[in-house]
Amino acid sequence: MRRIRAAVTGAVTLSLVLTAAACGGGGADGGGQASKTLTYWATNQGSSLEVDKKVLQPELDRFEKETGIKVKLEVIPWSDLLNRILTATTSGQGPDVLNIGNTWSASLQATGALLPWDEKNFGAIGGKDRFVDSALGSTGAPGQDPAAVPLYSMAYALYYNKQMFKDAGIAKPPTTWDEVVAAGKKLSKDGKWGIGVEGSNLSNNIHQVFVLGKQHGADFFTSDGRPDFTSDGAVAAVKQYVDLMAADKIVAPGNAEYAQNQSLSDFAKDRTGMVLWQTPSQTFASQGMTEEEWGVVPAPVPSGNLDTGTATNSMVAGINMAVFKNTKNRDGALKFVKFMTSDKEQVLLNKSYGSVPPVRTAQNDPAFAGPSLAVIRDTLASSAAALPQVPEESQFETVVGTAVKELFADAAAGRPVTTESVKAKLEKAQQQMPKK
Repeated sequence: MRRIRAAVTGAVTLSLVLTAAACGGGGADGGGQASKTLTYWATNQGSSLEVDKKVLQPELDRFEKETGIKVKLEVIPWSDLLNRILTATTSGQGPDVLNIGNTWSASLQATGALLPWDEKNFGAIGGKDRFVDSALGSTGAPGQDPAAVPLYSMAYALYYNKQMFKDAGIAKPPTTWDEVVAAGKKLSKDGKWGIGVEGSNLSNNIHQVFVLGKQHGADFFTSDGRPDFTSDGAVAAVKQYVDLMAADKIVAPGNAEYAQNQSLSDFAKDRTGMVLWQTPSQTFASQGMTEEEWGVVPAPVPSGNLDTGTATNSMVAGINMAVFKNTKNRDGALKFVKFMTSDKEQVLLNKSYGSVPPVRTAQNDPAFAGPSLAVIRDTLASSAAALPQVPEESQFETVVGTAVKELFADAAAGRPVTTESVKAKLEKAQQQMPKK
């Protein structure tokens, strides 16, 4: 997911929508107008909703000129998106086409509301083999037809403030966690801090502890899809992440309350020397930071293992595009997905958002050859792992993300964060998961 916001915990839950029998697209205006209109819910990829509209509307106008199909656009904030989608699956008042965070693919697939991308439907947009394998790995449960197709690809990397590093006498950016902590301690002085986190952002918490879990040999789910939040590796992963504040003292206590990308603002304003993020260049620029002021390296791996090709250092981040199964304009929806995943649109849109195309041929465009995007592209190709593609993934984000949030609150308040307290939080989170 691109602009990471707090995970959603509304009254509508997946346990409800799994029983939904009907969902409808909003494409029909009545009578014969169905083939001439589509509704599209887009995710907030840019620095504001207005930026997204400026990027997308000219392309939607071009699609209308080419096909005669008008697309009604709504850009939905991340804080509202999951609840809006879940409500649509139960009410039948959904869009025809929508963007989803790729980590939700299996959860939304389990509702039965989304059009399966079988061989025929993939054929209508040019074939499944157009997309890179890493992106396809986050489109739904293994062994089932994907619930969505990749639209934008991202991965985490470590961004560092060049001047702050120079002033602190740090000769090179860190590549291991020990080096991150060492650099962070040199940076954390005079009201400035080593690294920023979004302690109240449930999705971001999950992304970070999932990667650390992989580095500790934990997956958070068993091979048959059961929650496994209290393994030694999972506990160690969560503790290591929270310890950046609790024990290492390289994260400002106020970061425990961050959930709206404040860590990016701190970085751009020279208050924090490092941040782990997905393609934040547009946000840095919007806050007045030039590309010459920051650098980027692959996200850190465990100490002593400098080969990111053999160690997971990011989750596979990205946005997928889905079609509601009961849309009244399936042909138009497929044409629109084909248009948005065409080489030309993939280059234009991903260039605008600072992401990487998940379409193979578009990914080879020179626009994505620069050093910043090269780090993302190489990470996706060699060292990123997909979050568990299980129906309960969205609940996992909520309950474990909340556990991490509470642990950051403890750290900020000076309360001890121990292996035992971490395990207790994770045990509570596991008890909140649906029983199989």
